Amino acid sequence: MDKVAVLVPCYNEGRTIKKVVEDFRRVLPDAVIYVYDNNSTDGTDRIAREAGAVVRYERQQGKGSVIRRMFREVDAQVYLMVDGDDTYPAEAAPEMVRRVREEKADMVVGDRLSSTYYTENKRPFHNFGNSFVKNCINRFFDTHIQDIMTGYRAFNYSFVKTFPVLSKGFEIETEMSIHAADKHMQVDNVIVEYRDRPEGSESKLNTFSDGFKVLLRILNLYKNYKPFSFFSLLSAVLALLGIGFLIPVVAEFLETGLVPKFPTLIVCCFVLVAALQSFFAGLVLQSMEQKNKQDFEMHLMQVRNTYENLRQGKKEAET
Repeated sequence: MDKVAVLVPCYNEGRTIKKVVEDFRRVLPDAVIYVYDNNSTDGTDRIAREAGAVVRYERQQGKGSVIRRMFREVDAQVYLMVDGDDTYPAEAAPEMVRRVREEKADMVVGDRLSSTYYTENKRPFHNFGNSFVKNCINRFFDTHIQDIMTGYRAFNYSFVKTFPVLSKGFEIETEMSIHAADKHMQVDNVIVEYRDRPEGSESKLNTFSDGFKVLLRILNLYKNYKPFSFFSLLSAVLALLGIGFLIPVVAEFLETGLVPKFPTLIVCCFVLVAALQSFFAGLVLQSMEQKNKQDFEMHLMQVRNTYENLRQGKKEAET
């Protein structure tokens, strides 16, 4: 088990990966730096290996796929995840690691949005998207994470080994934030300076297509993690629609004794039945979600025991 593992997911970061590896080796001399290459064609893996990193590969394309592989394969007391594009300062890493080690944080977020992100980032829709996603998640999940989509994070062993990676792409950071909020984990924010990509280095994030995927992911996770709220809202919308269209039909019937809009009456009845079904579906799914949370707590205890056994084995091996 490593004391600190620096995890760097990479796809065509040949221009910057050497500096990233050297910077983190300098500020975290006891860390093992893992570069996971995701089908790069510009020699990223070779450059990283020459700089002193442990290079591994993930053939399934997508950042989420890479993180799934990293979390599965690497055992460490503290994990530090950072992008290979040299936009995050290595100098913040010791403080982020300290928060996990000494203050028992489950996840530490490298907060770009409270420092230089809005002035350094040259893509205005990225700025709007980051703020919008942050506000949505903090409101929906009652949390105070300051930068939802940052790629600069530190984790403890328990978080990494209990986080179910479901996303394949850039939605993964959003998923991490929602998972931590839903499971009541300790999340700390460390403000970090952000610098835009150096000239010649291109972002792999598409503002609109990836942004749309993130929003869909938030909606899907809100349904999964807050089923009663989600289906109650859906039930209320259906009920309002059904009652709204039913009122004129009932009013006309009371006035004339006739129902000339019989198809409307039938549709309204079906809509109101759907509203009831949605409400009770939310009740059932909320009970299931509560059971899932209880099972998660038991699984967390098992992971903690595994962690202590690994640490003990490492101590015995060192002596």
